[in-house]
Amino acid sequence: MGNSLQIKVGNRIQEIRIEKNLSQQDLAAKCNFEKSNMSRLEAGRANATLSTLDIVSKALEVEVIELFK
Repeated sequence: MGNSLQIKVGNRIQEIRIEKNLSQQDLAAKCNFEKSNMSRLEAGRANATLSTLDIVSKALEVEVIELFK
């Protein structure tokens, strides 16, 4: 069950990133993350903390709740 949420949030991050014409590398840089970490997050292979989701949402210029829609 937990993995399913991770995958949904990761897919949503990727969807918003693409809508904003950002590469995965660009978003990783805005978040001060390694690209490999951003890749794992988008693929749902990383269990993001609330702090991480806050950083990503700010970099994407959306509210955190948008990552769960």
